[in-house]
Amino acid sequence: QVQFVESGGGLVQPGGSLKLSCAASGSIFSSYVMGWYRQAPGKQRELVAIISSGGITNYADSVKGRFTISGDNAKNTVYLQMNSLKPEDTAVYYCKHVSVRGTYWGQGTQVTVSS
Repeated sequence: QVQFVESGGGLVQPGGSLKLSCAASGSIFSSYVMGWYRQAPGKQRELVAIISSGGITNYADSVKGRFTISGDNAKNTVYLQMNSLKPEDTAVYYCKHVSVRGTYWGQGTQVTVSS
């Protein structure tokens, strides 16, 4: 069964940058949608950004202009470049993969924005 593993989280100061990666451990269907979600303590999980296998992207209003989602189909990996980070971006970030084969979540990676 395919698994998705996030990496790249950590502690960063306000205004800083991080790049998250979500890599598939096995083969994936060629047509899919992948998304980055986040969940802060005491809050519901929310959509941050999504990308289709065809490269169409969409972002939450709160991250537009600061975050960029991209994909490398050859590496079965999706990235989230996060710039101008704010304390309110602090959360556990999860990737989600959806295709005709099913829906898969990664285990999450912690992002903490603090001085």
